[in-house]
Amino acid sequence: MSLESQQHFSNWVASLPKAELHLHIDGSLQAHRLLSLARKNSIELPYSSVEEVEAAYQFENLQSFLDLYYLGASVLIDEDDFYHLMMDYLLKCKEQNIVHTEIMVEPQTYAPNGVSFATMMSGFQRAISDASEGWGQSVLLILSFLRHMSEDECIQALADAQPYKGSFVAIGLASAENGNPPKKFKRLYQMAIEQGYRATAHAGEEGPPQYIWDSLNELKVERIDHGVRCVEDEALLAHLIEQQIALTVCPLSNTKLCVFDSMQQHNVLELLEQGIAVTINSDDPAYFDGYLNENFDALHQSLALTKAQALTLIENSFKASFLTQSDKDTYLAALAAHC
Repeated sequence: MSLESQQHFSNWVASLPKAELHLHIDGSLQAHRLLSLARKNSIELPYSSVEEVEAAYQFENLQSFLDLYYLGASVLIDEDDFYHLMMDYLLKCKEQNIVHTEIMVEPQTYAPNGVSFATMMSGFQRAISDASEGWGQSVLLILSFLRHMSEDECIQALADAQPYKGSFVAIGLASAENGNPPKKFKRLYQMAIEQGYRATAHAGEEGPPQYIWDSLNELKVERIDHGVRCVEDEALLAHLIEQQIALTVCPLSNTKLCVFDSMQQHNVLELLEQGIAVTINSDDPAYFDGYLNENFDALHQSLALTKAQALTLIENSFKASFLTQSDKDTYLAALAAHC
């Protein structure tokens, strides 16, 4: 593939209006922002330069990433810190033509550092408001829980979120899968769904296909975050296709965390061609070498992603979003008009 061909595809994808459904806001904390906030808040880090931070991004597995991820989140202390974290990502959305984004917020990450729900949300809401007024950015928030914590602790976090319930469209479940099966959180999900939240959960990234089944059957989720190990269960594949249950796949994340040894081995296009409602997302882009457009570029370069496939993936993201049907139709019409 020629450099000219790659650049043509990259420019084309960048021009399209897109949606992103799997983004952890902490994972968008850029190295320069991490260092500046650490200095501002007098927090000791084992890094003194952007290059040293980026050198630490050579992860062996999900847990080695999470260790650095939580260290990075420790520099977020006051309202302005959370404003800049959110605004940095929303400016990337503007730059990459991500017209709608659904962002996972994990208050349990900040609570050990003494950060209140109010401090976090005031910063986030101010940035979202500025982006909405500034260029019409569409944002929905997902209240995401840490599965390495107990269900009772997560239920308490759900209660803590009650004053801000109107700011969240759904709940999610993140952090290490191994040893933390979905059914551990059945009561949490029952309570949240009864309160009007929609539901998603990480499953089938490092965890087995059964975790996808359990997320669907026990937690009653509407879509699956990651889900790439579904190929190990033919009955599950058939169910995902028949029910058109979306997978929010994150290719650069999957290769960076060694779910796949290389992008050439990734199964996302195989899933797409089988009829699964696959979407492309960046997960924790500051740590995984790329935002949304870079994920599309990587698939084009390594797996010969075509324009037709890319367009289907983008359409899937709008269709699988938690937007109203009216808003989905509006964005899909705009995409069609652009093409």
